[in-house]
Amino acid sequence: MVGRDPEEGGRAATPLELLFDLTFAVAFSAAGNEFAHALADGHLVGGVAAFCLSVFAVCWCWINFTWFASAYDTDDWLFRALTMVQMAGVIVVAVGLPTLFTSIVEGDHLALAVPVAGYVVMRVAMVLLWLRAAKHDPQRRRSANAHIVAILAAQLLWCLLALADLPVMPGMAILLVPIGVEMVGPYLAETRDGGTPWHPHHIAERYGLLVIITLGET
Repeated sequence: MVGRDPEEGGRAATPLELLFDLTFAVAFSAAGNEFAHALADGHLVGGVAAFCLSVFAVCWCWINFTWFASAYDTDDWLFRALTMVQMAGVIVVAVGLPTLFTSIVEGDHLALAVPVAGYVVMRVAMVLLWLRAAKHDPQRRRSANAHIVAILAAQLLWCLLALADLPVMPGMAILLVPIGVEMVGPYLAETRDGGTPWHPHHIAERYGLLVIITLGET
């Protein structure tokens, strides 16, 4: 799994990537439906908070995988298997969204168990992909290792939060810590540790296709 050529001609989204986008569009649709129900019941603040948290979880996993695939997509059986694991994970997240929304809009304890379980499944699959990249691409191993450390640290924090069963207000505030770890890790890996050979035209196409598929799903 060496880095792909960022100037490769004719690079386009694969059927696997399109299927990946479709599963994430289902999660976006589920979050949108729950948000609409919250607004209809008069829970504006709670609905917005739950929607933002849900969309962050889904978007962040999609972004991480998409940029990784742009740089390292081998389209072999192991890459496909780990991609499908992430598809399963986002469906688990979607299944847990109704309970999460209810817990937030009603001001109860944060019901994070199911969404976090699905999220961690996706992120662990990403760790395995980064481990493979670190093994086969020594030139960018430092960057891959930085991604791995950040992802694992964040998942530990997410699991602790899910197990802590915190009230909504302090729980939402503490959520900023693992979110910060999730976002700072890739920034440092890409800016200080050499970065990865992502393909700009492929990335642009992937974002455009996700928007189209999501609009079609909704």
